[in-house]
Amino acid sequence: MDVYLDNNSTTKIDPIIEEKYCHNMKFFGNVNSIYEKGSQTRKLLEKAYDLIYPALGAEDEDDIVITSSTTEGNNAVIKTFLYNYLNGSGKKHIITTIAEHSSIKAPCAFAKTFGMEVTYLYTDENGRIDTQELENSIRGDTALISVLFASNESGAIQPIKEISKIAKKHKIPFHCDGAQAIGKQRINLKELGVDYFTFSAHKFHGPKGVGGLYIKKGAPFVNLIHGGNQMGGKRGGSIYTNGIVAMAEAIKLANENLDYMHYDISKLRDKLEEAILKVPDTKSYVDKKYRLPNTVVASFRGIEGESMLWDLNVNGIYAATGSSCSSERLEGSEVLESLGEDPEIAHTGIIFSLSRFSKEEEIDYVIDKLPSIVKRLRDISMTYAKTKP
Repeated sequence: MDVYLDNNSTTKIDPIIEEKYCHNMKFFGNVNSIYEKGSQTRKLLEKAYDLIYPALGAEDEDDIVITSSTTEGNNAVIKTFLYNYLNGSGKKHIITTIAEHSSIKAPCAFAKTFGMEVTYLYTDENGRIDTQELENSIRGDTALISVLFASNESGAIQPIKEISKIAKKHKIPFHCDGAQAIGKQRINLKELGVDYFTFSAHKFHGPKGVGGLYIKKGAPFVNLIHGGNQMGGKRGGSIYTNGIVAMAEAIKLANENLDYMHYDISKLRDKLEEAILKVPDTKSYVDKKYRLPNTVVASFRGIEGESMLWDLNVNGIYAATGSSCSSERLEGSEVLESLGEDPEIAHTGIIFSLSRFSKEEEIDYVIDKLPSIVKRLRDISMTYAKTKP
């Protein structure tokens, strides 16, 4: 049996979406042309936007720029404020968190090479930042606050509405990386109060290569990709029509299946977590009330994450680890360490993330295989006996 439990990284395309995606490839006309094939394609695109805006609670006057990914959208936001700083805004400070994806940390590091400064907020044992610490970190030259909606590693959900209020109070633009949000939480951008929100279709059973960047009316924005007048001039490049249509349908289906995700899939998640915790010297993280309904992150004392992934893979179980492995060293997950975990345990963390396509028999299979996998790896571990309490 094959069991895919790496859905926070990427999801399989929904068969319904796949069919629509392939069908709509025949609509290839230039949407900016007046000829019939262009008009057909433009109508298809308009219908897609008519789905996306209300599904995300965006206002008509706001922009949703179609991108290739959350990574592109995140870079576009960070580099907007780098551009403004380099052009004399005087705003050189960004506030973000240690839990962010590399698509935030990398452009922030890039911005620092030009003289910008970045404050990284740590999290508590539930993976959430302290909003008072956030407010205390604000300076007169703070240009942007960027906090992810939820962590792909821990599943921890941040207090986005509270952060929005603080940002608004201090008149600082607020960006939220929403890659882990759609399909797991109901998203209403107006209620969240964010200025920017980024997402990717492949995180909620849409195709790869298409995502979105929400820009609230009046929020600063500088093009990352220059070219033609596509996307209202905010992103050059020919419009990925069938990808946009597929993403719109994927958002619609994601919203329609939220109750199933919150009740049925969360029960499967809980069943898996309870079984993991019955294995000696294991631990899970983040209180469920602060965690995505599909995610379990667990540590297995004495077993390196990469080793566990390999043995899971041999048994047809596909999960993820937050640690980074190289030929020179094995580093623990910064996210687990920020939850208060010891470095020697942080590198043992494994992320199991379910989707709405996860089945109980699959979870039962994982539960059956896990004890023997753990025993085998601990039997050959040089550190397990030393790391036992």
